Amino acid sequence: MFPAATISGSIMRNFITTLSVSILGLCFCVCLAAQTTAPSEALVATVERDDDRYRIGFQDVLEVRVFKHADLNQRVPVSPNGTISLFRLDKPVVAVCKSETELASEIAAAYKAKFIRDPEVVVNVAEQRSQSIGVLGAVVKPEYFFVRRRFHLLEMLALAGGPNKEAGTRLIVVRSGGTANCKQDPNNAEESASVFGFKLRDVQEGKKTFWMQPGDLVSVLEADIIYMYGNVEEQGAIKIRESITLTQALVTAKGVKPAAKKDKIRVLRQKEDGGEREELIFDLNKIDSGKAPDPVLQPNDIVAVSEDKAKAIILGFANALKNAVPNAALRFP
Repeated sequence: MFPAATISGSIMRNFITTLSVSILGLCFCVCLAAQTTAPSEALVATVERDDDRYRIGFQDVLEVRVFKHADLNQRVPVSPNGTISLFRLDKPVVAVCKSETELASEIAAAYKAKFIRDPEVVVNVAEQRSQSIGVLGAVVKPEYFFVRRRFHLLEMLALAGGPNKEAGTRLIVVRSGGTANCKQDPNNAEESASVFGFKLRDVQEGKKTFWMQPGDLVSVLEADIIYMYGNVEEQGAIKIRESITLTQALVTAKGVKPAAKKDKIRVLRQKEDGGEREELIFDLNKIDSGKAPDPVLQPNDIVAVSEDKAKAIILGFANALKNAVPNAALRFP
């Protein structure tokens, strides 16, 4: 028989030992859970960073280096079809729309299949000749900027020095597609032509966030503008300081030409959600005779006295804007 004190002490020691093990186990579980969660968050962050990586564009000049194979190092431009031709490879390698790391991995795989056991390849964009975004109009420094990451509209305004003293209340973004945009079909720029309108104050105050794409053109307007297109005596932009009706806009454009179809005057208007433009059709004969009301136009409306497709009209408008700054300097942010 053991003394009661001895039994009680033994029980107490066992209880403390068990409790300690339980606490240690609980701590281990908590730490394990924390470690399990952390990689997931890191993975998300990595994916987000991957989306911001520079994508190689047409006419960029690349520097390709192969470790321990100096004879394979070369400086090569991206061809008009988006490929590069490298030493001792039978087929060109598609480069456009890939990151430097992605292209390096693909080149390494091609050399490994050819004759190098474990090639180490590094690709750098030596000269950026694609993926520019233009900012023009009523800004301090109207220029084109080459970009190496995603920029939003407010950042582009800042790069251009912000609106100048002549700036009005609105700006537009012309997105006509093209070879610099990896998400579009470069052979079908007309299908991707779009014009987006914004209130300047909404952008400056962060109420509207718009992510830019390579090839976009930002135009800060000096005043609210209506665009006249087609069979009118004077095509182009009409600056307005107050509301204007359809017939008043046509008068400002010196009227319609004799061959114009007055029963189908179209107004291409930006939707409030910033999506594609809606097409409104008006009969000028009925308006002139008082059988239909004279509609009030909205800023950035495009009045089309033409049978051209809406996307062709917008693409023509986009090209006209791009030709407005042929001598703009090129900047590298």
